Amino acid sequence: MTQIHATAIVDPRAQIGAAVEIGPYAVIGPDVVLGARSKIGSHTVIEGRTSLGTENVIGHFVALGGAPQDMKYRGEATQLTIGDRNTIREFTTIHVGTAQDTGVTRIGNDNWIMAYVHIAHDSQIGNHTIFASNAQIAGHVEVGDWAILGGMTGVHQFVRIGQHAMLGGASALVQDIPPFVIAAGDKATPHGINTEGLKRRDFSAETIMALRQAYKLLYKDGLSFEDAKLAILALSESPDLDPATVIRLTEFHAFIAASTRGIIR
Repeated sequence: MTQIHATAIVDPRAQIGAAVEIGPYAVIGPDVVLGARSKIGSHTVIEGRTSLGTENVIGHFVALGGAPQDMKYRGEATQLTIGDRNTIREFTTIHVGTAQDTGVTRIGNDNWIMAYVHIAHDSQIGNHTIFASNAQIAGHVEVGDWAILGGMTGVHQFVRIGQHAMLGGASALVQDIPPFVIAAGDKATPHGINTEGLKRRDFSAETIMALRQAYKLLYKDGLSFEDAKLAILALSESPDLDPATVIRLTEFHAFIAASTRGIIR
């Protein structure tokens, strides 16, 4: 059964799913959609064209769907879309998109977003990510599945963080992190493949070894960026590799080949 605290302000036009819980003094705007079995903490504000899927847990004092912190924004009908089973903790802010991009900020499924995180307009967040407390994500950022961002990190606008990558705490990231790579530092630099994380996600020893070889080609062998891309592409085409390893190497190569801001080096 849906439970809405007597002090909450819920616009009658909002769409509230089955068995939703809305805490004291929460404010839910007219264009909001809350999926079934979601829980909204006290004093949280959800406004704008914001939709949440099912079974999300939103902490106290969270602000979702507010206007982007972009001086070009003129009230366009942009959106924030959040998937299923996300945990978003206290004082986090996530804004709608802008007309200068796709107009949608997206959060996928099964993400763990800790306190005081900021995810800015037009960012695209995948599934199973972890954002530690005070991670600050600028606009137009892409974060791949299973990525982990340490506490107090800052990410420049238009940066991409590849799947299964890990960014250490208090890092400043101004260029792309390739998939599967660990990075850290006040100007983040690469520190190897995220081996332990990949083991926990059942990557085979062969795949991890091949990714370490790709990393070596990119960062350790003294190759130019163009030569490293060619060498990694050739590695991915090796007939001796199993299909799962080929897929991961292909993903690694495709990511770095598509970079526009450049990758961390």
